[in-house]
Amino acid sequence: MKIGIVSKLFLLTTALCVLILTIIFGGQALFFKQFYVYQKEEDVKTALQAYKQDYLKNAGDAQAMVRLEQDFYRKHSTWITALDAMGNLIYTDDFYMEVRLERSTDTPVLSGKTMTIPLYSVMNVEEFSKDIPFLEPFIKEGQPIAMEGIIWKNRLFPQRMGPKASNLREENQLENQQLVKKEYEVVSRFEDANKYREKYPTDLVTGTITKVETPEGTGISRYTNHLFLERIKAFQADLLYGDYDGDSNPNRIMNYEENHVNYKIFVDRIEDPAGNPTYIFAMTSLQPVDEAAGVMQDYYVYIIIATLLLVLLASFYYSRGIARPLLRINHTTRKIAELDFSEKIPITTKDEIGDLSRNINELSDRLHSYIEQLQQDIEKEKQLEHTRKEFISGVSHELKTPLSVIQSCLSILRDGVASHKRDHYFAAMENEVKKMDLLIVDMLDLAKYESGTYKMKMDSFAIDAVIGQVCEKLAIEFEQKQLQLHLRLSPVVVVANQHRIEQVIVNFLTNAIRHTPERESIYVSTVEERDTVMIRIENKGASIPDEHLEKIWDRFYRAEPSRHRSTGGTGLGLAICKKILELHGVSYGVTNTADGVLFFFRLNKKV
Repeated sequence: MKIGIVSKLFLLTTALCVLILTIIFGGQALFFKQFYVYQKEEDVKTALQAYKQDYLKNAGDAQAMVRLEQDFYRKHSTWITALDAMGNLIYTDDFYMEVRLERSTDTPVLSGKTMTIPLYSVMNVEEFSKDIPFLEPFIKEGQPIAMEGIIWKNRLFPQRMGPKASNLREENQLENQQLVKKEYEVVSRFEDANKYREKYPTDLVTGTITKVETPEGTGISRYTNHLFLERIKAFQADLLYGDYDGDSNPNRIMNYEENHVNYKIFVDRIEDPAGNPTYIFAMTSLQPVDEAAGVMQDYYVYIIIATLLLVLLASFYYSRGIARPLLRINHTTRKIAELDFSEKIPITTKDEIGDLSRNINELSDRLHSYIEQLQQDIEKEKQLEHTRKEFISGVSHELKTPLSVIQSCLSILRDGVASHKRDHYFAAMENEVKKMDLLIVDMLDLAKYESGTYKMKMDSFAIDAVIGQVCEKLAIEFEQKQLQLHLRLSPVVVVANQHRIEQVIVNFLTNAIRHTPERESIYVSTVEERDTVMIRIENKGASIPDEHLEKIWDRFYRAEPSRHRSTGGTGLGLAICKKILELHGVSYGVTNTADGVLFFFRLNKKV
């Protein structure tokens, strides 16, 4: 049963709208929450850009920086602070201790130094107000202290500390839990503990507490956000252990979950006015948006009603507005399928239907063009096949005569007839073998040039010298026919393959000698042009019929249809010359003169 396009469009529209409703109901929680997170992230990123500018303006003013952090939290509900190049809070002058180091186990450069340790990294600020027995005698000026930690840039970052070096790993000692956790995580990556210690050196130092500073009043509130401080310490651990690359990835956004609440952490690396690297560290809470999603469900009734109305309107539009041009398109494409390209689709709109109509019209034109081109290619292939047949016929013809001569001579010699002419028959066979050998060499050369893989090796040489040498080689042939050779050569250096160009000149001159009557003249000259030089070889004698001028370059082609071998040659000489000159990328040709024939070709001058 055939279903009309209008019915199909109506069903498709209905199914599409139902799918949209399903997506709205099913994807409400996921999409809305993701949009909320995305929007929150973009808002914080925008606010961070403004904060960085304010930070650079107020760098060095601790009170101003505290106000900026508080204002940022009030406006964006996001905690923010600045960290130095080693991951420490920049403004901790109210919560630290100074330790004069007495002995360093593995890092002598630390011995005798005084180092400042931010106390928020190993303890909570509230612990100073509680009665904790081991803290009272421990964190006091003048008390001994032992610290164990990672060495980074000749500085110790404590992981554990206590009054004695012997029990640092026991309970009730102070720890930077994030550094300790990171240490266990990184150690597990190494099979060899020595390799770990080489890459991440640690040290155990002892010393005396010389100063302890604790915050008072409102300053305590800066250290009471333990969740934020723990994330800062975790970031410092990543920084010290090389898991954060601030050079290749200065800006980073990370996800964090605590007590089933998701957070976003933002880290931006900048440089303060002094050129020191600084990290802007921000953390914002992503509270559940279930309540907002629940409110949206009250609007689903209106969404459903509006969607159903949209279904009716869209179905009506599709059936009346879209079906008509689609039917026209169907009619035209049926014509194209029948290879009738005369009909075109009228383009009445600028929408997708109009684009489709335009594309089909273009397709019709291209198909018409390609079919015509294909027909031309088929015709060329037929001509090529004809050429192949002629080539095979030519080869067969050229080889048939010498083979017949050799066979006849062998029969005479075998039967003992005319034994007194034995040497004559052997000479005849030898002559025919030489001709066959020459033919095969020419055929191999022509196949090599026509393969498409042969590359001419170019060099520079004097063309007049090469022509002179060829003429000397052919001097005997000139004398046998008593021909007059007239040379008019210019000393020009060209860029070409000397051996192949010499082969072309030999072929042209041999051809000229063969077709020049006795006691006539052959003229060889060079004509300099701007960037090229033309080599001309003209012989006196009979002209070549005009209908044969373009065909003489074909293999085995002779002006005489009978293909008599008495004219000499293999029938491949000019075809080889043609390929050699084409591989040089130069022009060539042949033309009749008033009383003879002129062959010419050009070569590029050496710059």
